[in-house]
Amino acid sequence: MSERVNEIRKTDEAEKAENPLAAERVGKLIAKFAIPAIISMLVSSLYNIVDQIFIGQGVGMLGNAATNIAFPISIICTATALMLGIGGASNYNLESGAGNKEKASRIAGAGLSMLVICGTVIAAAVLLFLNPLLKIFGVTPEVLPYAQDYTGITAYGIPFLILTTGGNHLIRADRSPTYSMTCMLTGAILNTILDPLFIFGFHLGIKGAAWATVIGQAVSGALVILYFLRFRKMELSWDMLRPKRSCLRAIASLGMASCINQIAMAAVQITMNNTLRHYGAASMYGTDIPLACVGVISKVNMVFMAICIGISQGCQPIWGFNYGAGRYARVRETYGKAFRLVLAVGITFCLCFQFFPRQLVGIFGTGSEEYFHFAERYFRIFMLMTFTNGIQPMSSGFFTSIGKARLGILVSLTRQVIFLLPLILIFPVFMGIDGVMYAGPIADGAALLAAVICAVRELQKMKALERESTDEGTNADRVHD
Repeated sequence: MSERVNEIRKTDEAEKAENPLAAERVGKLIAKFAIPAIISMLVSSLYNIVDQIFIGQGVGMLGNAATNIAFPISIICTATALMLGIGGASNYNLESGAGNKEKASRIAGAGLSMLVICGTVIAAAVLLFLNPLLKIFGVTPEVLPYAQDYTGITAYGIPFLILTTGGNHLIRADRSPTYSMTCMLTGAILNTILDPLFIFGFHLGIKGAAWATVIGQAVSGALVILYFLRFRKMELSWDMLRPKRSCLRAIASLGMASCINQIAMAAVQITMNNTLRHYGAASMYGTDIPLACVGVISKVNMVFMAICIGISQGCQPIWGFNYGAGRYARVRETYGKAFRLVLAVGITFCLCFQFFPRQLVGIFGTGSEEYFHFAERYFRIFMLMTFTNGIQPMSSGFFTSIGKARLGILVSLTRQVIFLLPLILIFPVFMGIDGVMYAGPIADGAALLAAVICAVRELQKMKALERESTDEGTNADRVHD
């Protein structure tokens, strides 16, 4: 241990001059990395939200239901991108902090090439099996033609979506958070401009929204490619782009938590759609109103989650580099500040969800009184624990960033798989469609408790390592004197 302390002391000044992650104030670093990450995540969610707004205004409730049916495909794409992007970025930061720069670059290169390969494969699979997938996702006969048009077109943008989402994590790890934000922002602005033009100007309806999304994603993807060709700071040769097995294992080990969390979200969404369709038919709302409402509300919730996940992603380079360098106090300080930030954001959104549900749903188009009644109840019951909902994904990202892959996976599974999925299957048997609503806050509370317990244990371990390092260093100084 004394050798490790001496190594840290010898390289400390050099690293401070070379890498601000080792020396800059934690609060300033979080702002520098988290703000662009939040904007990038918000912009990413805007693809779905803007489509939902314009489709709701120009197509109607069935169009909103169609985007909800297609949403699991978007989640699957995000899962793939996060596994490769976060897994590559986390390894890159940990290896860079430990001084293994060539290994760090090889892992980043392998992640980048796999983003392209996986995006192409998933797009082909969606186009080949479109109708069976839509049936699995819970489509109704009335919604089917809209879902076919929307999903069949947006499938062409999947390679660009995956490259952009995953590539931006690697760009942030390369200490270029502003460029990462620019990639996402450019595509989203273009999508926002083209949506009304295609839907209302060219009268393309839901097909216009889909093509606007694809074009925006293609532009963002092109900017990611441009960065790695011309603007990158990391060493990256063509040979490093080969996806070697050792690099892929390292990426999967740290990216699996985020991937599983997204896959769990897709599983919950599919189960939710089918549950709402089944129990909605026996309620006063029918089958299509619950599908449309939950689709709209999930898009609104994306804004909240985008901010919380953006905070986590912005902290990831700080956590990873300093943990790899043995600076545990900075890791603990960063987690504490991130915890307070996501809690404050959660309280703000929870108040909005409780007091302004009708106004929020009204942004996405009109509907019957039953439509708004269901949406208001769903907001107020299912989203009751929103004020705590950012802590679990932030903590999962924290564990991944410090190399605790299994713990990250466990925490990422708590809300969606361990708690929410069983509850949305069991509660409606006794409570009808209301059971879906009450499953939400119970799952949220249980997931919060699990995340906090795991985080406290890890932070205490780091504090003990910090004390041990200090004692070793003090003893070494006495011997030297």
